[in-house]
Amino acid sequence: MIMIKTRRFLLAALAALATQAAFAAYPEKPVRIIVPFPAGAAADTAMRVVARKMSEIWRQPVVIENRAGAAGMQSGATARADGYTLMVGAGSLMVTAPLLSSKLAYNPSRDFVPVGRVLINVPILTTHPSLRTNTLQELIALARKNPGTLNYSSSGNGSPGHLSMEMFQAATGTQMVQIPYKGGAPAVNELVGGHVQLGINAVPSVLNQIKAGQLIPLAVASAKRSRALPNVPTMAEAGVKDFEYDIWYALFAPANTPAGAVENASATLRRALSDPEVANQLIAQGAEPAPTTSQELSRFIQDDTARWAKLVKERNLKLD
Repeated sequence: MIMIKTRRFLLAALAALATQAAFAAYPEKPVRIIVPFPAGAAADTAMRVVARKMSEIWRQPVVIENRAGAAGMQSGATARADGYTLMVGAGSLMVTAPLLSSKLAYNPSRDFVPVGRVLINVPILTTHPSLRTNTLQELIALARKNPGTLNYSSSGNGSPGHLSMEMFQAATGTQMVQIPYKGGAPAVNELVGGHVQLGINAVPSVLNQIKAGQLIPLAVASAKRSRALPNVPTMAEAGVKDFEYDIWYALFAPANTPAGAVENASATLRRALSDPEVANQLIAQGAEPAPTTSQELSRFIQDDTARWAKLVKERNLKLD
């Protein structure tokens, strides 16, 4: 009996060593990263910076493939699980979309494994100058006095701009009207043009417009101020205590990708994000590097899901 147990132990140890050896040289060919956003979008621009550094570390090409929307997510979910296809996932695609719809072509918990968080884009509430609100409290007072008359833009039902404004209304006791557009760019353009009065967008999407005076920044939704706009207060600092929200992006692999490849990709991602040049480029875009291990990302997603599930239920939100 002892000999049998010893033999099994040795076989298990040899199998583990064989697995490690198989991925010691990983990657041995180009790695593809699917980005489910159009070329030039904030997530795409940031991921290209990170991918270049990962390519340097691996000494292999890292190819960005833009496949916007559900088609991109499905492509990543059905890709070969060999470590040579990775997937950029956002909170809107991995957490809130499944809470809002039962008809998705993918299931995040079934189809993907976490690799690591990449960055956080700080959300910021801005208004059109014609509204003449220079502080968050002025906006709240105006909205409470005129319920249902202020319009905000979003990139569509269930988008970060929509859900964050639902959270804002719940926290402030206000009532506003969503004007959904087909994408982030038109949502920002319509706000800049004065066709809607306000909106919450990622800092990289409105940074230039804020600097040009085309939009008035009132508060950021994150726990800390944005390094790109250090003079803009947080929601808590501006008097809204029950509002905290981050737009996050992370790297995933198809389910059943070998653990050795996932661990290698995760370590390489963290190393790339720790590079000062990479960090500075991301910060200049308005993004915040936010590396995690795969295990930390998994716990983060669980907490994020619980928080959004509560809001979705309370506000009776759904896409189906």
